[in-house]
Amino acid sequence: MALQIVHHPDYDAGFAVNHRFPMSKYPLLMAALRARGLAVPEALSMPEPAPAAWLKLAHAGDYVDQVLACEVPARIEREIGFPVGQRVSLRAQLATAGTVLAARLALKHGIACNAAGGSHHARRAQGAGFCTFNDVAVASLALLAEHAVGNILIVDLDVHQGDGTADILKDEPRAFTFSMHGERNYPARKIASDLDVALPDGTGDAAYLDRLGAILPELSASRRWDIAFYNAGVDVHAEDRLGRLSLTDNGLRARDKAVIGHFRARGIPLCGVIGGGYSTDVPALAQRHAILFEVAAGFA
Repeated sequence: MALQIVHHPDYDAGFAVNHRFPMSKYPLLMAALRARGLAVPEALSMPEPAPAAWLKLAHAGDYVDQVLACEVPARIEREIGFPVGQRVSLRAQLATAGTVLAARLALKHGIACNAAGGSHHARRAQGAGFCTFNDVAVASLALLAEHAVGNILIVDLDVHQGDGTADILKDEPRAFTFSMHGERNYPARKIASDLDVALPDGTGDAAYLDRLGAILPELSASRRWDIAFYNAGVDVHAEDRLGRLSLTDNGLRARDKAVIGHFRARGIPLCGVIGGGYSTDVPALAQRHAILFEVAAGFA
């Protein structure tokens, strides 16, 4: 069966090509997936914007209202890293709904990926770090609210610590947050996940994969998970300009195989999101993000 992929053309909010957040990676990723024969019509789904009721499961109501009205205070926009106009607001609603949809497809088919998502710095009260809404936290709480699942595992392998996800889900015992990230990277003030593993600058393929390989069995032994969310950020790559770690393309592929293979071998549905990736060579960046989908397709 083809890998189920969720995408919307408005994941690209049309930033200038020199913006620190490489918005053009989204259409380039879809082009890369089409070139690989993965973005076939029968495998593609398109989300509708997330309703406010979903967003308010994870975020403060006044902040959600500000984003939907494009009236976010300048102080918060500075923390997010860009103004929240109509295109950014729509993009945040769509990307969040895309992860909800991908999670539902994963529950049905065993695995699915959103061609966006992983906005893990958005906290309950506000966005931050290029993240407006926290899609994985919203999806987790939406699935729990509708009793679709009982136990959720979040495996966050973006190079930056998943502070926003930890903040939103800290009092939700049915969701377990695991973040493995660069120790000396953003955010300066971490918010404790249920399990945090901080790696030194320059960590390469072998050390990274050894550490991950030791943790995955512990996670799966701790509880019977109904779904795993996997943030496959590629900013762990040696050539990422915000990363500070040293993984190669082969390391990314091995990482994704380790995570996806581990949970699929145990019959645990997996929802993949692309997470962070920052490069002035945006076509190369899109190719790195495509690795998640190549690997996931092998388990579909």
